[in-house]
Amino acid sequence: METVFSAASRSISKLISFTALLLFLFSCSTFTSTEAYDALDPTGNITIKWDVISWTPDGYVAVVTMYNFQQYRHIQAPGWTLGWTWAKKEVIWSMMGGQTTEQGDCSKYKGNVPHCCKKDPTVVDLLPGTPYNQQIANCCKGGVLNSWVQDPANAASSFQVSVGAAGTTNKTVRVPRNFTLKAPGPGYTCGPAKIVKPTKFITADKRRITQAMMTWNVTCTYSQFLAQKTPTCCVSLSSFYNNTIVNCPTCACGCQNNSTESGSCVSERSSHLASAVPGKSTNAPPLLQCTSHMCPVRIHWHVKLNYKEYWRVKITITNFNYALNYSEWNLVVQHPNFDNLTQLFSFNYKPLTPYAGLNDTAMLWGLKFYNDFLNEAGPLGNVQSELLFRKDASTFTFEKGWAFPRRIYFNGDNCVMPPPDAYPWLPNTGLKPIISMFQPVMMILASCVFLWANM
Repeated sequence: METVFSAASRSISKLISFTALLLFLFSCSTFTSTEAYDALDPTGNITIKWDVISWTPDGYVAVVTMYNFQQYRHIQAPGWTLGWTWAKKEVIWSMMGGQTTEQGDCSKYKGNVPHCCKKDPTVVDLLPGTPYNQQIANCCKGGVLNSWVQDPANAASSFQVSVGAAGTTNKTVRVPRNFTLKAPGPGYTCGPAKIVKPTKFITADKRRITQAMMTWNVTCTYSQFLAQKTPTCCVSLSSFYNNTIVNCPTCACGCQNNSTESGSCVSERSSHLASAVPGKSTNAPPLLQCTSHMCPVRIHWHVKLNYKEYWRVKITITNFNYALNYSEWNLVVQHPNFDNLTQLFSFNYKPLTPYAGLNDTAMLWGLKFYNDFLNEAGPLGNVQSELLFRKDASTFTFEKGWAFPRRIYFNGDNCVMPPPDAYPWLPNTGLKPIISMFQPVMMILASCVFLWANM
C-alpha cells in the first residue's frame, strides 16, 4: 500500500513541477528582451565610417557615411540625428550635405566664425532640393535611410565636415567619443570609434585608386525595448474553416482611458474626428483610433482557400494612427511553408536565410508608386495582398494552428501575436487541448480516491 501511495505522490509531484515549468515559460514569454541581437538579422547594424580625406592648417576635412546594413529595418522621416563628443576642443568650420542643429558659443572667434563650436554637436541631414553647391554624394534625403534589402541604392547617407582646432597628423588626431544615433527617437546604441585600415576610393574612370588619410568606424545596433516602452503592432487571425476571428490581444500596445499617451484615442465615428487630427506630420504624437488592442498597426492573416495542391493566404495591413503615414513599409513573416511560396500578388518578396538550409522567413514590401505607402487611419489606411503556397505532403496540415505565422515584424518591430490556444481550430478539434491537459490530473485523482476507499 505504501508503495502505491509513494508512486502516486511522485506522479503528483511531477505534475506539479511540470505545471510550474509551464507557468514559468509562459511568464518568461511575456517579457521583452533588452538585447539588440535579432535572430532574423543577426549581423544587422548601422555602420558609421569617418574618412579623413585631407589635412588643413588646423585640422582636417572628413566625409562621414552611414551604411544601413540591416536587412529590413530602416529610418523614415523626419530622419536620423547623429551626435558625438569631441575628444579635445575641436570646432566645425563648415559642412556640406548636413548641418548641426545648434551653433553653440563661438564668441571668441573674430571674422571667420565656425559653423559649430559645441563640445557635443548634433548633425542632421539636409532636405531634398538643397542647392547643388551644398551637396555631396548620398546626402540630402531628409535623413531617410532605407533598408539594405528593400532599397540598397538608398541605404547610405553622407555629409562632409571641416574640423578645426584638431590634430593635423594621424598621431595627433583624436577620435570623437560617445556617439549617439536617433532614428528619429531612441533605439540605437553605438559602440566606441575604432581606427581601421584607411578606406580606398576608385576614380570615376576606374584607372586610379586613392585612399583616406585615416579612417575609423562606429557600429550602432537596434533594440526595440529601447525604442519604445510598448509594442507598435499586433497580429489577428482568421480562416475559411472556422467562423472565429481571433483579434489582437486586448491591450497589446496599451489600454484606453489611460493617462499615458498610449491611451489617447479617438473613435472613428466621432463627430470631432476632423478637428482632433493634427495633420499628417511625422513629428506629431500618435493619435490612434480607439480599439481593444490600441496598436498603431494591425496585420491580419487570413487562411483564405484550400486547393488540391495549393493553399492561399490573404494579408492585410491596417494603420490605426490618424497622425502618421508609413512610407517604404515592410513586413517580415516567419512560416515553414515559405520554402514553397509559388506566387505573390502586389507585394515584393525576398527570402531571408540567416541560417543555412532554413528558408522559413520572408520579407514583403509594397510595389513602388502602387502600395509602398501606407496612408493614415481611415478608408484608405490599409494595404493587402495574397500569397499562394504549394503544399508539401510531409508537413502540410490545417491542424494545431500550423497554417498561421510563427512571428511577424512590421518595419523591424516584433508584433504581438495571439496566444496559441486562441488560434482558429479545425471543426471538432477545439476541445482536444483541454481534454489532453486534464486527463493526467483526473487519472491521478481517481487513483487516489480508489486507494482511499479500499484502505
